[in-house]
Amino acid sequence: MKITIREEGKIAVSDGGVGLFFEDLNYALDGGLYAEMLENRNFEAKTVCGERNDYRVASDGLYGWTGYPAGAEVALKLKSDRPLFAENPHYLRLTAGHGRAGVKNRAYGGICLVKGMRYTVSFYLRSYDYKEKVSVGVYREGHPLLEKAFKVRPDGKWKRYNCCFKSRTDTDSAEFVLMLQGAGTVHVDCFSMMPENAVKGVFRRDLAEMMREVKPKFLRFPGGCVVEGNSIANRYLWKKSVGPRERRTHNWNRWAVHAAIDGKPTQWSHYGQTLGVGYYEYFLLCEYLGAKPLPVLSVGIACQYMSDETVPLDDPEMETYVQDALDLIEFANGAPDTEWGSVRAEMGHPQPFGLEYLGIGNEQWETETNCFYRRYERFEKRIHERYPEIKLIGTVGPTIGTPSYEQAWQWTRERLAENPVFVYASDEHVYAPPSWFFEHSDLYDSYPRGARVYVGEYAAHVPGKGGTANCPEANTWECALSEAAFMTGMERNADVVVMASYAPLFGRLGDSQWSPCLAWFDGKNTYATANYYVQEMFSFYTGNYSLRTEVEGGKQSGVYASATEREGLTYVKVVNATDREIETELDGNYDLGSLTYIIRMEGELSDYNHPGEEKLVPQEIAPTAARSLTLSPHSFSVLVFRR
Repeated sequence: MKITIREEGKIAVSDGGVGLFFEDLNYALDGGLYAEMLENRNFEAKTVCGERNDYRVASDGLYGWTGYPAGAEVALKLKSDRPLFAENPHYLRLTAGHGRAGVKNRAYGGICLVKGMRYTVSFYLRSYDYKEKVSVGVYREGHPLLEKAFKVRPDGKWKRYNCCFKSRTDTDSAEFVLMLQGAGTVHVDCFSMMPENAVKGVFRRDLAEMMREVKPKFLRFPGGCVVEGNSIANRYLWKKSVGPRERRTHNWNRWAVHAAIDGKPTQWSHYGQTLGVGYYEYFLLCEYLGAKPLPVLSVGIACQYMSDETVPLDDPEMETYVQDALDLIEFANGAPDTEWGSVRAEMGHPQPFGLEYLGIGNEQWETETNCFYRRYERFEKRIHERYPEIKLIGTVGPTIGTPSYEQAWQWTRERLAENPVFVYASDEHVYAPPSWFFEHSDLYDSYPRGARVYVGEYAAHVPGKGGTANCPEANTWECALSEAAFMTGMERNADVVVMASYAPLFGRLGDSQWSPCLAWFDGKNTYATANYYVQEMFSFYTGNYSLRTEVEGGKQSGVYASATEREGLTYVKVVNATDREIETELDGNYDLGSLTYIIRMEGELSDYNHPGEEKLVPQEIAPTAARSLTLSPHSFSVLVFRR
């Protein structure tokens, strides 16, 4: 079989390329990327239940906190008079009938300690008449692993206490506890326990490093459906996510009601957003990753899958949404003497973040009542009047090939003909079986030129497993291989597909609403899926120009290929989706140079990685011929040539 590579007609590869999409889904932020180890740290948790257009939210500030030790004479009561912070008014009144009694936190299923690691613990306490000491620490089976005692001043004022521990052991099932050394009553609020190795003091290191190892060109955040909310009131408000963390108002998470049956509570009913990671921290994360930020904003339409609620276009409140977009750009790029640039500077970053991209809406589609097209047009006009350099990311909805999708593209192309900067790229989403990705590997070959695509969410789903909860086995090699085949089509059409990101990124084992994910983790460990490594290989081995690449027999051969080059290096990606070995020969008039090495992944279609056993990882292979290769069954290879 011949794979022909030609230089004529080569096209520039956008600097957008392979990126990451982060959504606060699957406990990926609180309980995940946010390194905070304590759950419901400020007693603002809510329990949420309901279904489309009918959500019931109730305060449940004691969630995650129970008396300690079991059977002790302890009383816990939620209070809100004379709060520490008005934005999060609830706090705990703790009464102990005797010494060495107090309260413990569930900490996402238990505290995990690493031997030699330091941890910073802090909390606020108020006492009116309790004069004895309180102690805080981590305990296992009643024995202290970490413990510190504090003397309390009974002056009726809130005071912050903090300390640093160094762990002398490894454990993954310990308890965080605050105890009174004598009988009495105190008020407590705003607990925190953070590992010293948190990236920028905020992000769980292993997860952040896993993100950085992909070398993403951009990071889209914070969603996703979280941006829209299950109701207008539940949408993500970026202005409430900046400033001191203690003053960021808790919000319930849109995914708390995912898969609810008859509106009843689910295991995720307490899933919330503490906003300990807000827009400022997301921008810091982008700097750490070396990725361009792509924040996404609401346009006054709640998640269309979960609600019919919208803000009417003629409602004066719509101006708030437009102003939020303008103010976000100022927050990211404005000088320190501007209103929102000064907020960024006061938080510790006087230099601009250099925002280039801005997403307008998540995956909205036009209806008779929501008038999405007119909404986007208003945002585009106002934003480009003040910030003509900002590249706006639009949307053509959550599906491909449907009437709403076709209509959205028609509208987009008509507006682009009138205004070339109307939209930089339009966001497409696709979740489909592996067979779809193989069959549509040439999808973008026939797309009209002149309009760009951002494939913002995509993943192959094994029928019966995709989209389900807590299912790491959904990340099969068949899925990853089909995605690799589809990505060769995106790479061949780099003039059309300028950005792409798999979704979702992270899933916490046992606490995930959606499968498959790019990576899985628990309280102590993380592991990469085959899909993750495919993304990594496309990100690592991509050039500045995409070369014209053709496979003999086309996609019916079961072989898919693309090639890019930069500065004397050429990367040829080849997928063999068949169950047999195939001998290939590289042909064409392009000077590839010498085949230096090959990176290959292969396996059984049903294989998947799981904790303790990563079957599917890239392997470096020495070449045996200059321009030919034996393709293993069910394999993905990257051939690296050097001139």
